[in-house]
Amino acid sequence: MLNSKTEALGIIFPNSYDAMVPDLVSERLMASIPFASRYRMCDFILSSMVHSGIDNISIIVRKNYHSLLDHLGAGREWDLVRKNGGLNIVPPFAQKQVKVFEGRIEALESLRGYLLKQPQKYVIMTDANIAINFDFNELLDAHIKSGADVTMMYRKQEIPKAFIRQSRDRMDLYYALGMNGDRVSKIYINPTEEGEMNFSMNIYVVEREFLIHMIDDAYVHGHTYFVRDLLDKQIDRLDIRGFCYDGYVVNIHDTQSYFEENMRLLQEENLNALFSPNQIYTKIRDDNPTRYINGSKAKNVMVADGCVIEGDVENCILFRGVKIEKGAKIRNSVLMQDTVVKAGGRLDYVVTDKNVTIEVGQELKGTDTQPFYVAKGHTV
Repeated sequence: MLNSKTEALGIIFPNSYDAMVPDLVSERLMASIPFASRYRMCDFILSSMVHSGIDNISIIVRKNYHSLLDHLGAGREWDLVRKNGGLNIVPPFAQKQVKVFEGRIEALESLRGYLLKQPQKYVIMTDANIAINFDFNELLDAHIKSGADVTMMYRKQEIPKAFIRQSRDRMDLYYALGMNGDRVSKIYINPTEEGEMNFSMNIYVVEREFLIHMIDDAYVHGHTYFVRDLLDKQIDRLDIRGFCYDGYVVNIHDTQSYFEENMRLLQEENLNALFSPNQIYTKIRDDNPTRYINGSKAKNVMVADGCVIEGDVENCILFRGVKIEKGAKIRNSVLMQDTVVKAGGRLDYVVTDKNVTIEVGQELKGTDTQPFYVAKGHTV
């Protein structure tokens, strides 16, 4: 087993696929989207890295990152307060010019000076729109054993329809892999075919010095995207391997998938799969235990601390500080932090962002394929 504590560092791209969830990221980024009643999306990748012995992690932010800074702080909850390494949050401007980066190549070029000074031999890069509970040593060991230049992590699945439905004016890139054994023989860019494909998870491992060399060359030539402009164009020259992941994974790519992925956790087998074998760390908030007032009903719910339930709740995810008043009936909904549903409110297939108030007797109803969304801080 690789001693990853000294051999690998992590890089997280927290703004990836922001454009696909505009409602959820109007005041935050993908990495800080609340998930699973008390967590943020970044908690899962960070916790997996820390449990894998990776204690030098950089997060290259692009925009709307203040909520992420507030959530992560210095990284204490993830044991990342270190004299050397630890948590490094990189501002959204390149070193050589005041310009917000567009793709991974520009983002990594802005980190070049930092990468040159690090002692770790390998770099693991990942987006933050996925949640997994994974030992990254498995990926690192496979990469080292194969002798690959780059290893790409993928899973066998259909392409999410939200990717295929994207506007052609502003498309986020996604990839599927053509495999010859464990070697990547072709990279399909924004494929639209139906059926199971080798869908890239946008998790990569590469030697640090080789990564710096690749990025320097790509940046000089004006390239932007790591996979499209670099890996795909050099696929015949580079030894690119695939690592198939068959564990439980959450993938957020639109509001519907956000709703569905939360609701999946109401099934015990899914909850156990995501939250084991290792603990998921998050920011600690001192709250009282949730109170269930006499006459309240709660069935098949995931409830964080600090909630007060007087009404009737079924098949719901409730974040910290949610209040359900007497006579309110909530079904199939995701209520983020400090949502208040006043007396007699009726919600079905609804997602409320933080600090939402549902007025007395108000009724909101969506569907399982199109949940009704209420923006942060709104009263309806």
